[in-house]
Amino acid sequence: MNSKANDPKLKSWIDVKSESDFPIQNIPFGLYSDNKVSHHACTAIGEFIIDLYELQRHDFLDALAIPDNFLNADSLNDLIGMGKITTNGLRERLSELLQHNNFELQDNTDLHFLIIKKQSDVKMLLPVHIGDYTDFYSSIDHATNVGTMFRDPANALLPNWKHLPVGYHGRASSICVSGHSFHRPKGQTLPAGDTQPVFGASKLLDFELETGFIIGKSTKMGESVTTEKADDHIFGMVLFNDWSARDIQTWEYVPLGPFLAKNFASTMSPWIVTLEALSPFRTKGYVQEPKVLPYLQYSGEKNIDINLEVIIKTENNDENTVCQSNYKYMYWTMEQQLAHHTVNGCNINVGDMMASGTISGPLPTEYGSMLELSWRGTKPLKMKDGTERKFINDKDSVIMRGYCKKDNLRIGFGNCEAKVLPAT
Repeated sequence: MNSKANDPKLKSWIDVKSESDFPIQNIPFGLYSDNKVSHHACTAIGEFIIDLYELQRHDFLDALAIPDNFLNADSLNDLIGMGKITTNGLRERLSELLQHNNFELQDNTDLHFLIIKKQSDVKMLLPVHIGDYTDFYSSIDHATNVGTMFRDPANALLPNWKHLPVGYHGRASSICVSGHSFHRPKGQTLPAGDTQPVFGASKLLDFELETGFIIGKSTKMGESVTTEKADDHIFGMVLFNDWSARDIQTWEYVPLGPFLAKNFASTMSPWIVTLEALSPFRTKGYVQEPKVLPYLQYSGEKNIDINLEVIIKTENNDENTVCQSNYKYMYWTMEQQLAHHTVNGCNINVGDMMASGTISGPLPTEYGSMLELSWRGTKPLKMKDGTERKFINDKDSVIMRGYCKKDNLRIGFGNCEAKVLPAT
């Protein structure tokens, strides 16, 4: 994916700190509100957002022929649905306007108060209407760890695991944008040694370090997407926390998989980082043995080197880094996930989201869930305030961050954060 907007030499006339997630080479897409705006499409540069609706209204985007109402809608679905010729063209135009030697917007200072706003002064909204959400189980280290805990090391991976990307259809209505809070879920659990279930609040609430990708091109029922064409249908990526109630899950998951243990809340970062912005960070994936079936085979570098971390922020606002992993540890790629999802003719729609599943690396510090980090509660993690965590406590916040870095170019996602409140 060749793009002028990816040029690492580009500089902006807007100040961008060296460790910012949002240099001029990023140009992610989001949706914001403030005391005067209900919902406008925007991009990020440094510590600021750029209002795309106001850019359009003041004739900076005329050549792209984007309808005004696509940029002040309550989701980005219509904008994304225009296709990559338009959205990539929009990213290129925004890059042009923000370059240090372009004076179109830079010198039009009377408009800056409408178009350029501090991120800290606006509220970021869920960027897309998510019609359907699918969660995969595609990290070999995570699947091996969980299988080892609940079965035995020799049978950690079930027979199908290396032949297809395992997934399940999740609940889209409870996906919330970063910054929300939710109450600890309740449900049935089976206490150790008991034969009858009990009802109550989950005692084993967990995070799952994931990413998600947003569908940018729909298909009709009966159509399939090949691994070769998958990137045409993937608009971009977000960070994702698929919260899990492990004790509820253990009791309910046979025979149909997760239900109440997963559908109570999921957290998504507000900025969609395009595949085009991430293309410089593509890297090789695992050698897949046994060889996968032809519809899952692909060529080229399809994994992405995304540094990921998880922080537990306790009630006194201490931040404790508990995990540092990387998206490159994924066994199954996004392209394979999408090809498998649609090989049976399942249709996909613009705005649909598919999540990676927990991303764990081979080292204990790279495990992407408390289930693994505390090894099912047998190895508690010490916090800065002296308390311990086997799982997540009430009033804890979990923050996920992610960024790519190569030479002097750094592209990030912003925060994916949520706070746990006591059960109602």
